[in-house]
Amino acid sequence: MTNTRTDVVIRTYGPGEVPPLMDVVADIWADAHPELVDTPGAETAGLSVPALHQQITGHLKKTGFTLVVAYADGTPVGFGYAFPCSAAYWFGPGLIDQVPEGARTERLMGLCELAVRPPWQSRGIGSRLHATLLTAIAPRWSSLLALPSNQRGQDLYARLGYQYAGPYRNTADGPEFDLLLLRITPDGAPPP
Repeated sequence: MTNTRTDVVIRTYGPGEVPPLMDVVADIWADAHPELVDTPGAETAGLSVPALHQQITGHLKKTGFTLVVAYADGTPVGFGYAFPCSAAYWFGPGLIDQVPEGARTERLMGLCELAVRPPWQSRGIGSRLHATLLTAIAPRWSSLLALPSNQRGQDLYARLGYQYAGPYRNTADGPEFDLLLLRITPDGAPPP
């Protein structure tokens, strides 16, 4: 009998190591979000490969920026990135008073992207990428934005323990996201 198990390795990268990986992570993102790639208006809404490049380039300047990439037999199959941030930066003036006090006052991780190629989804890779980011950044809270229509992502975030905190828009005319929050227990794990 042939063993078809593929080992997945997660590698962590700092800001200076990211530029050569930009096309790789953009390709993973596009593969994981085919519904957005050719959607009219996706680019102006910030949901496109060029917008992802611009977003990552801007975030590379954030202290503590961390990128994680999952490799299966040397092939990149998933990625995520995050950085520690202030509550004022992450939630903005419209939501800062609506999130729990701990999310405003304790170490907060802004999870910006988490994507896995479809053939590799539902294999625990997204959970492992997330866990690696939590270990690297060591937050007490994690927050992310998810499109309500992204059911696979919403399901993963619910399994990881994220809870809905309210609607969020990056711009007045941009798409509405679900703002999701996760409290990390003192041992560094999400609550049961």
